[in-house]
Amino acid sequence: MPESWFRPIDSYCERLGPGFWAEPLNAASNVAFIAAALWALVLWRRAGARDGPALWLIIVTLIVGTGSFLFHTFANGWSLLADVLPIGVFIASYFLLAMRRYLNLGPAAAIPVTALFIAFDLAFDSLWFRVLPGVSLNGSAGYVPAALALLIVGIACLSLGAGAPGRALLAAACVFILSLSFRSFDAAICATMPAGTHFLWHALNAFVLFILMKAAIVHPPRKKPNHVQD
Repeated sequence: MPESWFRPIDSYCERLGPGFWAEPLNAASNVAFIAAALWALVLWRRAGARDGPALWLIIVTLIVGTGSFLFHTFANGWSLLADVLPIGVFIASYFLLAMRRYLNLGPAAAIPVTALFIAFDLAFDSLWFRVLPGVSLNGSAGYVPAALALLIVGIACLSLGAGAPGRALLAAACVFILSLSFRSFDAAICATMPAGTHFLWHALNAFVLFILMKAAIVHPPRKKPNHVQD
């Protein structure tokens, strides 16, 4: 691995040194992702344990919690990748699921739309800093596309008659915006709250993922009607 992958990263109020447990709240709060995944797994089993895409989301959520724990303990380049990559996988996976399951797009439409969203997501930081140079929201600007997707797809679901998943997505959007606020405030309040607020991002974001996983579980793919032959 390149030497830069092992270079220490100090991004949050709670970290005052290079130690493994230098961010105890930020590290321990990742148990919320594990709890959300296990709770969703119980719901998945009760629903028949046959929904592969929903199970995939549960597995990715477990990896999200693990990767975030690694970053907030090792706090270096490789653990940063372990943190951000699973989150990106969950976002892309859920967007595709929403296109197929909630908006009923076929693969020929859902896959290109998802690819366009991923491209927009990857380019968003550059676009953001062109419009708002110097406004990083403490590194939270990159999550704005996910919040927009929840709001826009949720509204689209409601307008197309998919009320229940639409309400779930909008509820998740509200909690996600609140969690993004705590993530963004972390650096600004170090002087008054040394522990920061990043751990609240973990707790609320785990709740967001649970809302989304539950929506996927309780709204399985529509079964194709059997054709009756004369």
